[in-house]
Amino acid sequence: MDRVDVIVVGAGVVGLAIAAKLSEKYQQVLLVEKNASFGEETSSRNSEVIHAGIYYPENSLKAKLCVKGKQQLYQYCQQRHIPVQKIGKLLVANGDNEEAALDKILTQAQRNGVNDLTWQSKAQLKCSTPALAASAALLSPSTGIIDAHSYMQSLLADAEHNGAIFVGQTLFVSAKQNVQGFEVRLNSQGESITLQCELLVNCAGLHASTVAHAIADMPKQHIPTIHYCRGHYFSYQGKSPFQQLIYPIPSANGLGIHASLNIAGQLKFGPDTQYIDRIDYQVDPALKTKFVKAIRKYYPTLDANKLQPDYAGIRPKLQAANAGFKDFNIQNQQQHGITGLINLFGIDSPGLTASLAIAEYVADIA
Repeated sequence: MDRVDVIVVGAGVVGLAIAAKLSEKYQQVLLVEKNASFGEETSSRNSEVIHAGIYYPENSLKAKLCVKGKQQLYQYCQQRHIPVQKIGKLLVANGDNEEAALDKILTQAQRNGVNDLTWQSKAQLKCSTPALAASAALLSPSTGIIDAHSYMQSLLADAEHNGAIFVGQTLFVSAKQNVQGFEVRLNSQGESITLQCELLVNCAGLHASTVAHAIADMPKQHIPTIHYCRGHYFSYQGKSPFQQLIYPIPSANGLGIHASLNIAGQLKFGPDTQYIDRIDYQVDPALKTKFVKAIRKYYPTLDANKLQPDYAGIRPKLQAANAGFKDFNIQNQQQHGITGLINLFGIDSPGLTASLAIAEYVADIA
């Protein structure tokens, strides 16, 4: 049986970062992906935002790894000449209740070590962003945007430079523990392959629970249910009235329908949140009515004719609809009792921002 040191299952942005990091430590790292290329699911269907680390509960993995990962990501992009812009974001409030919520968010951000937020008055906003309707806002200068595809290409290049091998169109079938680690069965373009590895990393995103169920002796009580939460995006034709990202006050299961820009300056709005039972990336044009209503709360002069359905992404959430906060769930032997196995569940936002920090975390617990 052929042997490798490490098999990483799933080549989204976090899987790529983990493969790049582990390939510094292990000679033979194999990164397997069921799709033809890397990053075809959640990693390429998001807002491409580098988050500051504002909202998450203090000392949660999301808070700690986002704040740490943000700094690492900006530095990495600068070193590798990856398109990135620290354009900032305005978190906007309308009325006393929302301003009180902003005040709580400011306190939470400071607890998380995000100390660069500044309060913007209505008069300041009228001057800086005249198209915006808001009674107050918080400015987050360390929020930015990134070309996620270029970033993922760079991570793969790093991994391959260190000797790692990426194989697409390769489905994880099963794994069982033995004295040397794991016997792993893969299906690569219809061909069955069995490999031996010492370390197995389940980083399969939307499919992480399915992969975990296919690992023999994996305790079922440690395999959470992953909820598919679809978010739709609408693009806006013409010049953007905003130079920064515009976010409403967060809702229970997301950050609200926000305005964001890509590296090319194209304005888009989204995502909303819609829990679904199966993976489906359709964008219903009828959602436009809901989008227009949400956007006009902070952009009242929106021309609805310029708003067009664009794309959808699906987040692998651990929280069900209307449920409370759920942290990243990253398990090693201490949690599930299986030596050499690391599972990553519920790596939704801020997974992209935190990706380098998550990779370090995994390397440390491996």
